[in-house]
Amino acid sequence: MVGIGKVLEEEMRRKKITVRQIIYHIKWLCNDANYYLPDNITDLLEEACEKEVSSQGKEILKNILDNADVACGGRFPLCQDCGAAVVFVELGQNVVIKGGDLRDAINQGVVNGYKEGFLRKSICHPLTRKNTGNNTPAVIHFEIVPGNNLRIVVMSKGGGAENMAKLAMLKPSDGKEGIANFVVKSVSDAGSNPCPPVIVGIGIGGGTAERAMFLAKKALLRAGVNSDKEMAEFENELLGKINGLGIGPQGLGGSVTALAVYIEMEPCHIASLPVAVNLQCHSVRYAETIL
Repeated sequence: MVGIGKVLEEEMRRKKITVRQIIYHIKWLCNDANYYLPDNITDLLEEACEKEVSSQGKEILKNILDNADVACGGRFPLCQDCGAAVVFVELGQNVVIKGGDLRDAINQGVVNGYKEGFLRKSICHPLTRKNTGNNTPAVIHFEIVPGNNLRIVVMSKGGGAENMAKLAMLKPSDGKEGIANFVVKSVSDAGSNPCPPVIVGIGIGGGTAERAMFLAKKALLRAGVNSDKEMAEFENELLGKINGLGIGPQGLGGSVTALAVYIEMEPCHIASLPVAVNLQCHSVRYAETIL
């Protein structure tokens, strides 16, 4: 039997986080995600403005940056589509949630954030189209990780970009060429709908279809160079092919159709090669905190 002292020691090591803390932080993450562009996205837009060969495209990119400055300065939404609230939760295995249910707390934080932040509510019944009125339920992805921290990332995912998501169950023999063809065609077919220049999130593998879709969505949160050298090279190759499409900023022609391509890859079944594409518009909106 485990002694009382050992039990008390284990209890003392556990991190206690209350639902009130979670509600408070989710509220502000919803606001911040909609008001402020992450620094890495601003940097990519500034680089794109320098690279864009179309004068009209350059003007559009300058307008996008000016819009971001206005939104930041006045705490206004970056876009009228304040998106579905997609929440990524990394729950440390030593964390104890006190005072209620974690999922309920996240949804209440979204309710408060969208109401108090004057953000458009976009979630509705899929058939009657009746709006839920508070932008819930949120889309929540839970992961259990080592440690005693709770990391929360809130992404505001607009409908125009999300509607362009694609999944292909390729044959293993299709390889990198098949993946490249599918990704480039997906962006080409999307055209101006996702409000380019876009970030292209790609999920490769993952064992099953839904895991590949999750990986593609998660890829949109990455900043910087892929730690996998082969995948980093593949990302650059795909970025070149996508920008060669000539779709350009807002679909009006130009050399910058995508700001970046990010790949998340996991092992898959020997009979399968799942590949998912998830696009995000130039207004890549997310914010995070660690409790």
